[in-house]
Amino acid sequence: MLDGANELQIFLHIILPLSKPALAAFGLFYAVGHWNNYFSGLLYLNDPAKWPVQVVLRQIVILNQPTAALGQDQQLLEHQPPPETIQMAAILLATLPILVVYPFLQKHFARGVILGAVKG
Repeated sequence: MLDGANELQIFLHIILPLSKPALAAFGLFYAVGHWNNYFSGLLYLNDPAKWPVQVVLRQIVILNQPTAALGQDQQLLEHQPPPETIQMAAILLATLPILVVYPFLQKHFARGVILGAVKG
């Protein structure tokens, strides 16, 4: 082995640092895919209280039923803003976690995506 390093040291000091961009890109793709996966929640959950964010967002935006997704509270119904306001707020809340994480991984993400395309 090189300079007396064992396999774990080679992995930690050589292979892992070179793989960080690819791992960050794969991790971000997986996180976005997992965050946007509403189909499983739609199929398996019947109780609206247990729905994930994406299913609630679907109820609010596509079906235009904010009261069904938020509950049947009478006080909410009296002072309810226009449906477009609720739709835009729901979209912002659903995309906010990805928007917060992406700037920290942007450098690794861009390098990981380009890594396979650049030759030489």
